Order: sequence, then C-alpha cells, then structure tokens
Amino acid sequence: MTPAAPAGPQHSPAPSPMTHLEALEAEAAHVFREVAGEFDRSTLLFSGGKDSIVMLHVALKAFAPAPLPFSLLHVDTGHNFPEVIAYRDRIVEKHGLRLDVASVQSYIDDGRLRERPDGTRNPLQTVPLLDAVREGRFGAVFGGGRRDEEKARAKERIFSLRDEFGGWDPRRQRPELWQLYNGRHQPGEHVRVFPLSNWTELDVWQYIEQEGIELPEIYFAHWRKVFRRDGMWLAPGDWGGPRDDESLCERQVRYRTVGDMSCTGAVDSSAGAVGAVIAEIAASRVTERGASRADDRLSEAAMEDRKREGYF
Repeated sequence: MTPAAPAGPQHSPAPSPMTHLEALEAEAAHVFREVAGEFDRSTLLFSGGKDSIVMLHVALKAFAPAPLPFSLLHVDTGHNFPEVIAYRDRIVEKHGLRLDVASVQSYIDDGRLRERPDGTRNPLQTVPLLDAVREGRFGAVFGGGRRDEEKARAKERIFSLRDEFGGWDPRRQRPELWQLYNGRHQPGEHVRVFPLSNWTELDVWQYIEQEGIELPEIYFAHWRKVFRRDGMWLAPGDWGGPRDDESLCERQVRYRTVGDMSCTGAVDSSAGAVGAVIAEIAASRVTERGASRADDRLSEAAMEDRKREGYF
C-alpha cells in the first residue's frame, strides 16, 4: 500500500483580479460607506439623468439589504424633459425612497429669482440648491460629476469642500492619497462628494449594460421635433423655443446628457440599444457636455465660474 502523502498547509486559490468596472464600483461603494460613517446627514442629487441613475444603483448595492441611509434631492428647473421626470418618480416609488424637490419655478414665482433673457434655467439652480442644503442641514451632498466631462470638473477631488456660501476654491481642496478622504468642515460649510469621479462616459454605459439598468427612453434613438440653434438640435418647449427665425424639423436623435431643455442638445443617432450607444461613444472625439450642453459653451471658464458660485 502506498503511504499517504504528508499533510501540508492548504492554500486556497488566489482570488481572480477585479475587472475595470468591478474596481470602479468598489471604489464608489467605498465612498458611499465612508460618507455614511462620517456624516450625520447627507443627500444624493438625483435628476433622472444617467450618471445619477448609476450613482443610485451603486448606492443601493452598497447598503443592501439595508435601506438607503440618505434622501434624494432634485433641483427642478421646471424645464425638464417629461420622460425624465416620469422616470425619476417611477424609480423613487419602486425603491421606496424619499425625494425632496427644490423648485426653480417657485423661486421665480415669488421673486427670489428672475428669468434669464435666454430662457436657460441651469444657472438658476444654484440658489435653490444652497437653500436646500442649508435647510436640510446636509454635511455631504452626493453628485454624479465625472472628471472626464469638463476641465473644471477634472480639478475636483472626490470629497470637494464648499464654503458657507457653497463656493468652490481649488486651493482649499485636500489631497486624497491611498483613498483617505477628509470630510472635516466648519459650521455652515459642506462637502460635495463625487463617487463616479474616476469613471468615463464609456465606463458608465458599459456598467449600464453589465447591470441591466433601465434608463429614460430619450437616451436612445427616437424621432423628435427639433430646431437648430448655435449648432445644436434643441427641443421646443415652454421655455421659449423656437424663435420666429427657427424652423422645426423631425430627426432621429438621442441625448448624451440630460438637463434643462433650453440648453441640452440632441445628437443625430440611430443607436436604439445600449450596445449601439457604446459603439457610438467609443468612436466619438467630443465629450458629452462639449457636444450637447450650451451652458458650457459660454466661455472656457463657464463651469468653473458657476462652481465658485455654488453650482455643482
């Protein structure tokens, strides 16, 4: 009889390395849990746009099976795409979440804000946002901003300190070595937190495909009446378009980003499914905001100027 081999130390197989998307998801989940452990009150900005949708999806996974330990906040311009608002309300009901809405229209109605001549309300979101943060006593506010979107956002830390007026000063941002995040802030200050900072537009769409995440239908090719203004296809609406010298036509388009109807342009597209959208993005050489956001075209420093005033 052959003697049994001597027992030796048993080694479990080495774990498989994380995929790129798994690493991004793990980082974002870690950020959510850090905030939950460090701050008493926080909220997640949720507009029904793809980045806030992915952010919420990761947050729900990060705390499952427990409920989400923070509320949602939408700064509603009143000029949103109806499909996006319907999606927002459906998701809130599905997951039993609390949604607070800060309405730009109510600020205009009572005189706290004045309508802009161009009809664009995105810049008007700052005051309602800061009031909501102050009234909710939120120490941390989650946003879906990514560094690949725009030059000013590339300067952001994951934990972005804001002063008592909501202003952003790049000189006051803290280093974040070894994923160590500093959430300390003075009374009246708060921290904007960007769990998707290191994601790209392509990462977001590949994650949507991997997770089977539902999106508003305007992110996919559809026929819509649009008109041309400043090189962009805009949708008509109560905000004031089109003007007398602008004519409507029907085109097959989709939206790469979602915001105020007055400044969010559609792009020509036949991509009716996630895979086709991913192929389009992989071939694109223009960022989503550069291609479809008029409010970022005002100047080279348009976004940075708004961030200093308290905008995201």
